[in-house]
Amino acid sequence: MALTPAEVSRIAQLARLELRDDEQAAMLTQLTEFFDIVEKMRAVDTSGVEPLYTPLSAIEDVTLRLREDAVTESNNREANMANAPAQDGGLLLVPKVIE
Repeated sequence: MALTPAEVSRIAQLARLELRDDEQAAMLTQLTEFFDIVEKMRAVDTSGVEPLYTPLSAIEDVTLRLREDAVTESNNREANMANAPAQDGGLLLVPKVIE
């Protein structure tokens, strides 16, 4: 996909970039090469290929190390609220910061 200098200018404007002429020419080359790579990747038939949740699973068997979802700490609400300067109904009261 070949880009035009006008398209590169539009992309630079959207990105809030000010490009000199030499920078715009370099960006045109880089973006054209990038879009060429994207087109090559789109041409590859990936039907039947399972998505990977990590690139490592392509070369080795990776199992997720999940732990049981269990409560490991007791309810210390009263102890935690003891240091609160202001509270109401078990909730911390904080000063208003937005008018």
